[in-house]
Amino acid sequence: MVDVEIRDNMIRLGQFVKLAGAVESGAMAKEAIAEGLVCVNGEVCCQRGRQLHEGDVVSVDGAFSPSGASEDYRVVCC
Repeated sequence: MVDVEIRDNMIRLGQFVKLAGAVESGAMAKEAIAEGLVCVNGEVCCQRGRQLHEGDVVSVDGAFSPSGASEDYRVVCC
């Protein structure tokens, strides 16, 4: 699991997926979320604007990852 630090106490799912490096672009983040390839805390989430808070875990299917592997990312507030 990769910890990803955010500056505020909240970030939107689409922004977080891109910030974490799980996808190469915002367009890819939008597509992955729309196709149901992103999970938040173990549940598929198709809402790009969903608010994430410290401790939330986002999983992204490897089909969209630059590395080709599925990965989990945890939201950490700094």
